[in-house]
Order: sequence, then structure tokens, then C-alpha cells
Amino acid sequence: MPKNIMKDLAKCKHPQSRKTLALARKIKKINNREKKKMGHAVKANVVGKKLGWFAEHLEDRTEPLTGQEFETLIDEYLARFNEELEQIKLVQSINKQRNNQHASRESSIKMTLEKEVHDFNGGGLELPDLCDKQEFQKFQQWDGSSQSIQHLKMHFISRKRLQLLNKDSQVTMAVD
Repeated sequence: MPKNIMKDLAKCKHPQSRKTLALARKIKKINNREKKKMGHAVKANVVGKKLGWFAEHLEDRTEPLTGQEFETLIDEYLARFNEELEQIKLVQSINKQRNNQHASRESSIKMTLEKEVHDFNGGGLELPDLCDKQEFQKFQQWDGSSQSIQHLKMHFISRKRLQLLNKDSQVTMAVD
């Protein structure tokens, strides 16, 4: 918050004066703007981590994915926490007194996975279309920063869409 606003607020004599109320509105507006900026930064960071996982698994790839490969890759993405969940269950089974030791982490993982699986089986996960040649090249050129995510075109990729893409590619291969 700017220091001059704080100085002006300190100079105000009466808490209900017009000047005091105007400064309070100004401060509230600045705070709301900062909250909005933080919300966008958090979302960009989450999407950046998701895209980073995909970029890491496609490093040595030069050709776009087929629908089947993309579906398999997304299934691997959805199974990325399986080891950690097994470790948590192991720790909880060893010592009955510590059966809720990692409960918050376990519940956050389960909620995340539940949402992502529901999205993938329903409306779709927000990802770049890695089956399209141009989009795949843009994704390969992405530098990994969350600020440059806005240059990638995101689509809602669902299991149903990928399966339809598989059927279409099989039909075109059969015709050729």
C-alpha cells in the first residue's frame, strides 16, 4: 500500500469524515486488486506445474501424440500420486497410534485426483492439444515459465474426445 495514503489516513481527524471514507475506499480497492493478482498467479502456478509434468515426459519426443498415446499419458498423469498414497498407507499401518499422521496430505491428494479424474471423464482437463502438430511444436518451445502459459492455446481434453480421435485415425488408416 502506498505510504502517502497511510500518511493521509493518519492526518484525518474524524473516522466518519468524507476524506477518511474516501481513503478507506481507495485502500479497499488497492487490496482487492492485489488479491485478484495473487489469485491469477496461483492459478498460473498450478497450470504451470501440470504442464511442466507433461513437458518433462515429452522431452525427447519430436512427433505429435496419437489419441491413444495422449490418453495413456493422461492416465499416467492421474496416477502420479499412487506411490505417495501407498507410502502414507504403509506408515499408517505400521503404527496404529499414527494412523492419522499424514491425513491432510492424503485428503488433499484424493480430492485433487477425484476432481481431475472427474474432469477427464467428463468435460475434460485443460491442456494443450498435443495431437495437433502446430500446438505440439508450440508446447515443445514453451520455456516452462508460468508467465508464458498464456501463449499456449488450451483445450478441454476428455477421454471421450481422445477415443473419438482414435476411431477417426483408425478409419483413415483403413481407407488409405
